Amino acid sequence: MNSKKKFSARVLKAVRLESQAFFRAARGSHGWDHTERVYELCLRIGRKEGADLDILRLAALLHDIGREEEDRSNGRICHAARGAVLAREILSTQGIDEAQAARVVRCIQTHRFRGRFVPDTLEGKILFDADKLDSIGAVGIGRAFLFAGEVGARLHDPKVKVRKTKPYTKEDTAYREFLVKLTRIRVRMFTSEGRRIARERYDFMVEFFRRLNKETAGVL
Repeated sequence: MNSKKKFSARVLKAVRLESQAFFRAARGSHGWDHTERVYELCLRIGRKEGADLDILRLAALLHDIGREEEDRSNGRICHAARGAVLAREILSTQGIDEAQAARVVRCIQTHRFRGRFVPDTLEGKILFDADKLDSIGAVGIGRAFLFAGEVGARLHDPKVKVRKTKPYTKEDTAYREFLVKLTRIRVRMFTSEGRRIARERYDFMVEFFRRLNKETAGVL
């Protein structure tokens, strides 16, 4: 048992260092701090749901290593698909057996909100929930505005027409992201703990954007 713990600690440290290397030029909205928050949320939810925490730790650390390539391509490259390929290579170099590596890779493949895969393992569902929870609530609002600034979007447009606007443009505001994605997250949670956290964070966002609409209209 002790040798297993030491091995796990060594591997975890090595994977963490390899993962961090992918974030040296990352945008702030998807920087290393996002990975750290997702990591902690994964452990919080995983303990309540009885998940394999070793698989979760590795999946959380590696889930966004393909993000920089997606950002550079303005969304043409799927960071989940690319990240899964990169993660498999990293896990192989660290001596992770194929069965365990496949479980981690599957979590990464299925964690994207707009992806074509749906999480089909407990650990995959937890990673999905943790990743999405970090995009809502107070931190989610902050990240949405940060991303809007990164792509040169306007501060706010309360009359934005979602179907007539595109991502990575000046109309890709935080409010647009709220309408397109953030309002839908609470109903996409897979775990009971994820749903509980999402409800509270959702309520906070609704009140924030309600007030923002009033302030920008000069009502408050």
